[in-house]
Amino acid sequence: MSNYIWAGMKVRLRPVSPTDGEKFHFNDQDSENARLCDELHFPRSEEGTISWAEHQSKNTSHGDNVFLAIETLDGTLIGSISTNSCNLRCGTFKYGVSIFREHWRKGYASDAIKTMLQYYFEELGYVKVNAHVYAFNEGSVALHENLGFIQEGRIRNMIFTKGRHYDEYIYGLTNKEFDEIHTLGKI
Repeated sequence: MSNYIWAGMKVRLRPVSPTDGEKFHFNDQDSENARLCDELHFPRSEEGTISWAEHQSKNTSHGDNVFLAIETLDGTLIGSISTNSCNLRCGTFKYGVSIFREHWRKGYASDAIKTMLQYYFEELGYVKVNAHVYAFNEGSVALHENLGFIQEGRIRNMIFTKGRHYDEYIYGLTNKEFDEIHTLGKI
């Protein structure tokens, strides 16, 4: 294992590179993945995505809110992770993660999340993270429960997609719970 805090057992977190635009654009064509992570947006041109990647590479963070690329340890771009609603005064933040379809179910999302949580808990002093998961995203529900997150709430009829409304689950994990689970080797 590397001594680099942004590297896990399987992945490394890094800023978006201007050359990442093509892979992010290809991923934008996966409507199911977009629906699971956020929502379906109007189409964007490849030039627009490349421009986004170039802009993103120059603006990696806004305070503790950050958008990072996820790559395998051999350098293959496989997705992204971002933090938002960072409130150091209260010690809470949220995050989202997206893995490109061809890399699903290989443990990359779990490793990226653990890497991010370790930094936010151990280096920035946050005490709690929340994740919002759509009820129809069974993979994300299982991922968060396997990582030790606790379902703390449900917002009914919050997400509209495929012609109907779905609930949104709110999961939470404290730094102490993370430490306990991480120390015991459960994740």
